[in-house]
Amino acid sequence: MAETTTSSVAPTDEAADAACAPQLPQAAQDFLKALSNPGRQQIMLLFAQGSELSVNQVAERAGISQSAASQQLALLRRGGIVTSRRDGKEVLYRGDRDGVARILGDLQNYLNFCC
Repeated sequence: MAETTTSSVAPTDEAADAACAPQLPQAAQDFLKALSNPGRQQIMLLFAQGSELSVNQVAERAGISQSAASQQLALLRRGGIVTSRRDGKEVLYRGDRDGVARILGDLQNYLNFCC
């Protein structure tokens, strides 16, 4: 008759730490994605002096199409790097210092936990 044995393996400290590790917030993931593209980094710099720009102005200054500028601005906005407001029919974008500061705080907390 065959003997059946079961073993109970306790999780390692590493596995337990991973199970209770904080997850990187979605806003921080979107922020990092927005920063990952050199074209978006170039667009970010257009807002460095507190400028407020339309999609067409961004497209012209970045040397890209209006459609490409709109797509890049959408990713920057989703990443919390720029914010927008409507002025009549025009949408104006500007850097979102408060959003960036908030997300950098989240990233710092996350990195402090794991590093």
